[in-house]
Amino acid sequence: MGKQNIVPMEKKILIVDDEQDICEILEFNLANEGFNVTCANSAEEALKRITPDHVLILLDVMMGGMSGFKMAEKLRKENINVPIIFLTARDTENDMLTGFSVGGDDYITKPFSIKEVIARIKAMLKRYNNLHSSAQIVSESILTFGNLTIDLELKEVFINGEHIAFTKTEFEILTLLASNSTRIFNRKDIVEHLCKDTSYIAERTVDVHITRLRKRLGNMAKLISSRSGYGYCFKPPTK
Repeated sequence: MGKQNIVPMEKKILIVDDEQDICEILEFNLANEGFNVTCANSAEEALKRITPDHVLILLDVMMGGMSGFKMAEKLRKENINVPIIFLTARDTENDMLTGFSVGGDDYITKPFSIKEVIARIKAMLKRYNNLHSSAQIVSESILTFGNLTIDLELKEVFINGEHIAFTKTEFEILTLLASNSTRIFNRKDIVEHLCKDTSYIAERTVDVHITRLRKRLGNMAKLISSRSGYGYCFKPPTK
């Protein structure tokens, strides 16, 4: 009975996998942890079932019809930035990089441990809850660097007045660097900021997130500077 109170029932998770037995196993175990679970057996079905109340998506990569990568890409283009954890039997580095490049936040290979999946989910939700909590401290704070505006309260970024969509991970990295423009952050620093007291984001994925971040910044990508052998820093534009 005690487990039912670990996670409030409003924490809704969407599971997308064309293997019904995997959906059933995940649904059973996540429900026991107190999550409210929705299942879909295809990306097309999932796109119809997702709601603003879903706080995380467990998304299979290889499915008939639309792939998990394509679904993630479609969600990000529509500015739906709910955290996505990919589930896949393919574990090559290229597959992992593709997953992050289309907007994924984490990557779990099959066959997986149910305990690992639950731990990854809780770590990610804790990380985003910490971000929301800290946002109250910097309420009404806005960072402006030339044509770049970062609204720390609304979690929005504007370039030349145009809203630019960022995933939560990208936004966290951008605000970390922009808020500390006199400091260089190595990969370990960035991972610790993203994960707090967890260790579920690999240091090697930081470069992928930085690449995506620069791409979204467009002609302002040079604001994110690389220091070979040291890490990354934010270089405010000079007047």
